Amino acid sequence: MKLINQNEIIIKKSRFISLMYEISSKEDVNNVLEALKKEHKKARHFPYAYKLNNTAKKSDDKEPSGTAGLPIYNIIERNNLNNILIIVIRYFGGVKLGAGGLIRAYSSAAANLLEKNSSQHN
Repeated sequence: MKLINQNEIIIKKSRFISLMYEISSKEDVNNVLEALKKEHKKARHFPYAYKLNNTAKKSDDKEPSGTAGLPIYNIIERNNLNNILIIVIRYFGGVKLGAGGLIRAYSSAAANLLEKNSSQHN
């Protein structure tokens, strides 16, 4: 597994740290999640999505259903990525965003990560 890129955005005092990894197995996913949870002990949520060969998985990690993992996964799909894991670490800033706000926040976090990635490789 290899960290390809990372980015950070702040929305209503919450920090969203997005990370993109190249992965080759589900074990890579578990190892990355485990390491990030140790590194970011005060973070509240670690939603993620990945696509590995023809297998996909997404997790909202205690955010309301469909508000975190799915928006991240949609960004992976829209960009035809494979063997990629995107995790967005959220440090809660005290302001509730609501379902729509969360969907926009996680979509933006993942999309900004890819925009940053493509601008670095052009």
